Amino acid sequence: MTGLTLRNVGKSYGAVQVIEGLNLDIHDGEFLVLVGPSGCGKSTLLRMIAGLEEITDGTVSIGDVVVNDLPASKRELSMVFQSYALYPHMSVRKNLAFGLQNLKMGKQEIARRVADAARILQIEPLLDRKPRQLSGGQKQRVAIGRSIVREPQLFLFDEPLSNLDAELRVQMRVELAALYERLKTTMIYVTHDQVEAMTLASRIVVLRGGKIEQVGTPAELYTRPANLFVAGFIGSPKINTIPARVTVDHSTRMAKMADFPAFALPELGLSGSDMTICVRPEKIRLEGGDITTEGRIRLVEYLGAETLVHIDLPSGQTLLFHAAGPDMHRTGDSVTVGIDIADMHFFDGEGDRVEPQFSQAA
Repeated sequence: MTGLTLRNVGKSYGAVQVIEGLNLDIHDGEFLVLVGPSGCGKSTLLRMIAGLEEITDGTVSIGDVVVNDLPASKRELSMVFQSYALYPHMSVRKNLAFGLQNLKMGKQEIARRVADAARILQIEPLLDRKPRQLSGGQKQRVAIGRSIVREPQLFLFDEPLSNLDAELRVQMRVELAALYERLKTTMIYVTHDQVEAMTLASRIVVLRGGKIEQVGTPAELYTRPANLFVAGFIGSPKINTIPARVTVDHSTRMAKMADFPAFALPELGLSGSDMTICVRPEKIRLEGGDITTEGRIRLVEYLGAETLVHIDLPSGQTLLFHAAGPDMHRTGDSVTVGIDIADMHFFDGEGDRVEPQFSQAA
C-alpha cells in the first residue's frame, strides 16, 4: 500500500484552466472519492494521477517518488474505466491474463493471479465465457479483475458504475465496498453520484471548477458542510435552503426568514445582513419546533421505507420533509411546519459556513 501527495497541481488547455493550485494528501489504504458536477475536473485529475494526462503545474508523488515524468506503465497503479474495454474475441480468463502476458510474467504466476482475482470477484464460473455472454455487472467485475491481477499500489476508478442500471449499481457498490475491505489497497474513485460517494468513501473530496470545496469523511460533509455548494450537493434528499435577513432589535440580532417569525440568532461570527439557513429534510417537523409556520402539502412521495413530503409555504418557498416509513399526510393537507434552531446550518452572504456556539453540543 502507498499514499499519494498532490502539491499545487494545475492543468490547463491553452488559456483554459481546468484545475488550479490543488493540494491533497491521500493516505495509505484509504478509499478516497472525488465527487462533483460534470466539468469540475475530477476525471482530469484522476488521469493526471494515472499518467494519462500531462501535469501543467505542481507535482504528483506516489509514496516519496515524484511521478510527473514517469509513464503510466511505471506508476504501479491500475485504472478501471467507465467502459469495460474488454477484448471481445478473448475469454474472461484471457482478458484477465493478457496484461500480465505483455509484462512477460511467468505462466504459473499469471495462473495464480487470475485464479485469485476470479475467487475474490466470484467470477470463477465465467472464466471460459466470452464478453458477449456476460451481463453488464459481470463485465464490470471482469474489468475490475483485470486491475486486481496487476496487484497495484493504487486502484483508480473513473465512474465505473455509470453504465449500469440502478439495481446493478447498488449491487456493484456493495461488491466494491467488500473488495476494499478484503484488499485494503489505496483506492481513488471518481463519481458524480453523491450517494456512491457517501456509501463507499473513507473520505470525500468535493470539487467545483477545478478547486477543492471541502475534504472530509461522509459524516463530516453531511453534518458540517463548509459552504452552500457542499450543503446542496451532499445529501439525498437535498437540503432545504432558505434565504434570511439579519436585523437588530434592542441589541439582539434576529434572523427573519420569509413565512417564519423572527428569532434570536445564536452567537455567530457573522457580518452583514444577508445569510442563508439550511435544514436537512429529516430535521423538518410537522408539529412543534422553535419556530413554526403554516403550509400546504403539494406532493407526497411514498417510497416504502421512507416518505418525502413537499410542502408549499405562503411565499412560494417549498420545503422537503423526510419521514422514516409511511406518513399519513395527503396532497392538499394543511400542516404546521416547525424547525428547531439547533438543527439549522448557517451560511453568510458569501455562502460560507458560520458556526453557532451551540454547535459543539448539538
